[in-house]
Amino acid sequence: MKKFIILFLLMFGFIPKAFAEDSLSLNSTSAILIDSKSGKILYEKNADEARPMASMTKIMSMLLIMEQIDEGNLKYDDKVTISSNAASMGGSQVFLQAGEEYKVEALLRTIAVASANDAVVAMAEKIGGSVEAFVEMMNNKAQELGLQNTHFANPHGLDSENHYSSARDMAKMAQELLKYEDILKFTSIYEDYLTKPDGSQIWLVNTNRLVRFYEGVDGLKTGYTTDAGYCLTATAKKNNFRLISVVMNASSAEERSKDTTTLLTYGYNSFKNYLIHKKEDAIGEVSVLNGKVNKVKVYLEHDASDILSITKKAQNYSFNLQADSLKAGLKAGSVVGKAQVINNEGTIIEEINLIIKEDLIKANLFDYFKQNLKLITAGL
Repeated sequence: MKKFIILFLLMFGFIPKAFAEDSLSLNSTSAILIDSKSGKILYEKNADEARPMASMTKIMSMLLIMEQIDEGNLKYDDKVTISSNAASMGGSQVFLQAGEEYKVEALLRTIAVASANDAVVAMAEKIGGSVEAFVEMMNNKAQELGLQNTHFANPHGLDSENHYSSARDMAKMAQELLKYEDILKFTSIYEDYLTKPDGSQIWLVNTNRLVRFYEGVDGLKTGYTTDAGYCLTATAKKNNFRLISVVMNASSAEERSKDTTTLLTYGYNSFKNYLIHKKEDAIGEVSVLNGKVNKVKVYLEHDASDILSITKKAQNYSFNLQADSLKAGLKAGSVVGKAQVINNEGTIIEEINLIIKEDLIKANLFDYFKQNLKLITAGL
C-alpha cells in the first residue's frame, strides 16, 4: 500500500505515564479510571482481578441492544411480548407480566434506569431467540473486544457460577457502549415512569444516584449482589473530557458512590484534555483517480487530543497519514485511510480514521480534456 507521511509539530503539555495511585485510599476491592476516547489509564487498583459484577452485566446487554438498533435489525418502536420466563425474574424488576407488550424503547429505559432484570431477559429473548443464545452473543462480543477476565452466564447479573468480569474489562465494555451516544439519553434519566398496558405506572428511580448529585455524570450502571458487593461503572463529561470509572466490591452503596466521586474528582483535578487537531480542519490531501478533481482534502473522523497532566507543558506531536490514491465514486463521509497520532517519544497514542467531506464524482470526456489541456499548458 502506498503511504504518505505528513509531519507537523504542535506545542502542548508533556504526557505522564499511566500509573496506579495508591494514595486515593479507596474502599473498593478493585477500581479503574480511564479516558473514554483513548482508553488511557489514569488510575488502577487490582484492575484485572476477576470478580462477580452483578448488574453491571447489563452494560454488555445494553451494548448488544444498541448494536442491533444501529445495524437496523431492531427499532425503538418494535414491540416485545413478555414471556413467562422474563416475568418470573427476581432481583431488580419492574413487574412485567407474561403476555404484555412493550416497545423496545420502554424496556431499554427500564434497564438503564431501574436495572430491570425482567426487561433485560425480555430483550435477550427478542434479540437472541433465547436467553442462552443471547448469552453466547455476549461472550462472543467479550472475545471480540479482547476482554481477558470476563465470562457471562446470564444477561442480568444475578450471582451465577462462571459469571465474572474485572474493572479493566468493565471499563472497556463501557467505552464500547459509549460509541452509541443515544444510550446516554436513557442512563442520564434520574426518575421516570413506565406505563403498563392497563394504564398503571411504575416509578423508575436511577440506581446511580450520582446522575443527580455529581456534575457531569450521565451513566452508566450500578450493581449489587451478596457475592459482588456494591459496584458501579460510571461516566462523566466536563469541558469536553469524558471519563469512565469502575469500582467493584465496595462495602455499601455510600462507599461505592464515595469511591466513584473520589476517582472522578481526581481525574478532573489532575488531568486535562489537550486538543491537538480539530476534525473541522483538513489535515492533508490524497490523489484521486479518474475523478473530476485530481486531489481531495482529507479530515480526521474526530478531534485528535491527548490526556495530559494538568501541570505539564511542552509536548510535540506529529501525524503519520496512511492512505491509497482514491477512486472516483466515493461518497462524502467515506473512510479513506488512517492517521497515527505520535508524541515526541515516538509512541502512537491513537489511530483515527481519515474521511473525505465531498463526493468524488467521476470524470467525463470533457473533464479529461480539461485536465490534459492544463498539463500541456503547464509544460509550455
